[in-house]
Amino acid sequence: MLIRIASGFVLTLIVGAGLLFGGPYLFILTLAISLMGVYELYRVYHIEKSVIGIMGYVFIIGYYVCLWFGRDDFMMLDLAAGLIFIMAGYVVTFPKYKADQALMGFFAMVYVAVMISFIYRIRLLEDGVFYVWLVFICSWIADTCAYFVGVKLGKHKMTPKLSPKKSVEGAIGGILGPMLIGGIYGAIIDNQIVINAPLVFAVACGVGAGISIIGDLAASAIKRDHDVKDYGRLIPGHGGIMDRFDSTIFTAPVVYIVLELFKTF
Repeated sequence: MLIRIASGFVLTLIVGAGLLFGGPYLFILTLAISLMGVYELYRVYHIEKSVIGIMGYVFIIGYYVCLWFGRDDFMMLDLAAGLIFIMAGYVVTFPKYKADQALMGFFAMVYVAVMISFIYRIRLLEDGVFYVWLVFICSWIADTCAYFVGVKLGKHKMTPKLSPKKSVEGAIGGILGPMLIGGIYGAIIDNQIVINAPLVFAVACGVGAGISIIGDLAASAIKRDHDVKDYGRLIPGHGGIMDRFDSTIFTAPVVYIVLELFKTF
């Protein structure tokens, strides 16, 4: 437990510094998280060192280069080219790899790299330095709230076959807790931004926390399908990048979407 707490504290400092400073630091951090997460996912499918995997890494870097230069118009071209080259690698090496391995080669690019990139996108928004913390209130704090509520009050299993320890009560706590914290955070900084921060932040955290449950369970389902306990050992006591950022993968784009929707009203 001490190792888990210590490594979690160090990880929080690294991520927190990235969110605070933004710019090149956060860009490099999100790119590194994306590449390491994709590597872990590729390893589950045994393609981490294959031509399929190499193509994935190359076009993830290409996607982030487009993001850095603000060329959203080239991002779709990069993803399309990535799919073509991954499938070309699958064809050239046939029958060494299976179709599901080739599909994961592309899917992981979107599932991990594109979704994680929304952390950087949120930070680029006007007042993004205030918004970007919501991503982790929705995921990491939601996990903590769900755990403690589940331990104290959990009686009804949510997904007994997939994750027997998760309860409906824990899920509710994992949604209401971030909503409360998000609303309080919004009230504290309300006079520094133009939107109704308490309302917007509470809604963003509630929706994001709800979706984070799917992100957590989706990553768990992939592990169970392949009889894997942890995605990696990079973070002592937590596992790999995918074990720690599984819910963040879903919360980042959701927070971005909620913020953009509120800006239109």
